[in-house]
Amino acid sequence: MNYKLLGRSGLKVSELCLGTMGFGTEAGWGADKDTSFAIMDAYANAGGNFLDTANVYKLGTSEKIIGEYMGNHDRDYFVLATKYTLKDNTTNPNASGNNRKNMMRSVEESLKRLKTDFIDVLYLHIWDSITPVDEVLRAMDDLIKQGKVNYAAISDTPAWVVAKGNTLAELIGWSQFIALQVEYSLLARTAERELIPMAKHFGMTVTPWAPLAGGALTGKYLRGDHGRIKPESKRLNERSRNITQTVVDIAAELGVSEGHVALNWMRRQEFSCIPIVGATKVDQLLDNLKTVDVTLSQDQLKRLNDVSAIELGFPGDFFNEEGVRTNSFGGFYDRVEKRV
Repeated sequence: MNYKLLGRSGLKVSELCLGTMGFGTEAGWGADKDTSFAIMDAYANAGGNFLDTANVYKLGTSEKIIGEYMGNHDRDYFVLATKYTLKDNTTNPNASGNNRKNMMRSVEESLKRLKTDFIDVLYLHIWDSITPVDEVLRAMDDLIKQGKVNYAAISDTPAWVVAKGNTLAELIGWSQFIALQVEYSLLARTAERELIPMAKHFGMTVTPWAPLAGGALTGKYLRGDHGRIKPESKRLNERSRNITQTVVDIAAELGVSEGHVALNWMRRQEFSCIPIVGATKVDQLLDNLKTVDVTLSQDQLKRLNDVSAIELGFPGDFFNEEGVRTNSFGGFYDRVEKRV
């Protein structure tokens, strides 16, 4: 794999991130320790160095497995990202949320499970609508100054909150969020309304979760393999079926797997993007890694863009209206230029 800079930093990460939410067998599914080790070995052998986990994944088992793996491998080779926010114990009222107390406690617990002295990238996992964003950034900056965290990042948070936070951080001199983790795929493009334009403005890298829409874009639901998905899921509606069928058709044209098409579409978007690909089996990971060798034609990209297009709403669609752009704005600028 090639390497990309993560946001407006000098941190070099591989072009595909390995999601480790499935490391552990709690809840009756996932990869055991040996399989998880084999997945990380295969990823590293392919040049991958960017691991994504969280304090709550598999009740902490994901971090524990990674920590044990790091004990026998070069810790400095890997860029390790974890998250805080969601409740990982019931000892006190502040065992969840974005507040400073929970952040400090959660990071200390993650460091123990990961058996490391530092976390490369710390994500706020999900916005709690309670904690002031300046409290979050000040606390993250303190952790960075202490050497326990290298970079700050944020996940599943409204665009206006992230924008306010990065603006405050730039003004005050705190470390800014360099990455934004959100749901994004051919079936879920609503992040294009506010979140992705905001990320582009601040030079943040987008690290999409569920880039294959929980496996829907592999075509398995079209084949009747519904697994644990609920019948009312949006991933089973007519729009999703049409999008997935287009992915299946293009995969057949290229002689590649459906996942390669869906991931390659994402990697060809006009913003910094590093998809998070999860795996509970080695062959799943190896197949996903092959996407770096796949190239979609302009016609194929257009077909995917057209079938999955969403309404941007106001003001996105308003800006794109031809009459607005040519008559209102164009006329205004023409008058300004004449006066100047």
